Amino acid sequence: MPKSTTAERILDAAQILFAIKGFAGTSLRHITSKAGVNLAAVNYHFGSKEKLMRAVFERTLTPFCDSLEKQLLSHGQSGGEPLTLEELFEIMVSTANNVYGDDSKEFSRFMRLMGLAYAQTQDELRGFLGARYGMVFRRFLVHVKLAAPEMPPKELFWRIHFALGAAVFTLASFGGLQEVLLNDYKMDVGLSDVVTRLVPFMAAGIRGEVEVE
Repeated sequence: MPKSTTAERILDAAQILFAIKGFAGTSLRHITSKAGVNLAAVNYHFGSKEKLMRAVFERTLTPFCDSLEKQLLSHGQSGGEPLTLEELFEIMVSTANNVYGDDSKEFSRFMRLMGLAYAQTQDELRGFLGARYGMVFRRFLVHVKLAAPEMPPKELFWRIHFALGAAVFTLASFGGLQEVLLNDYKMDVGLSDVVTRLVPFMAAGIRGEVEVE
């Protein structure tokens, strides 16, 4: 079997298992079993579980982040009015959908990995993600601050955290959400229907009035 095919099978298996079980809950034995390879193949192609994790994120996040950065840079260079919060979140979700949306399961796995990338606590992986993708996230935050200039920095941090958490949870469980709506409410919804409701919710959460202490 060609080396590239073996590596891709390992990446496919790792991506699925990391998204389902998390990093700590996924062992190399789980990955080798699902990929149909032996441990030597993983060591040969990736060297360690940590390097395999990095390779999964490289493959998963790079297309999304590169596309998002191009759109943010393009708007910044146009000299137009600042993007609204609604526009920013629509860009973020539509970018993910453009990259992964043809396969709803792949899209949901991507969103779960996005959540892990944001919330994981492993120092080595956190350092890698910050160095590789931190600039894109910081650029996005600049646009958020321009869209909500009156919001105090500490309060804005909390609200961005909550807004992204709502997006990751909702879109990571997109398939299950579709089933619930269809079975309980007879609603056959697509991603655009969810985004139509999700984006205003996220924007309103950030834009809401600040309580005076």
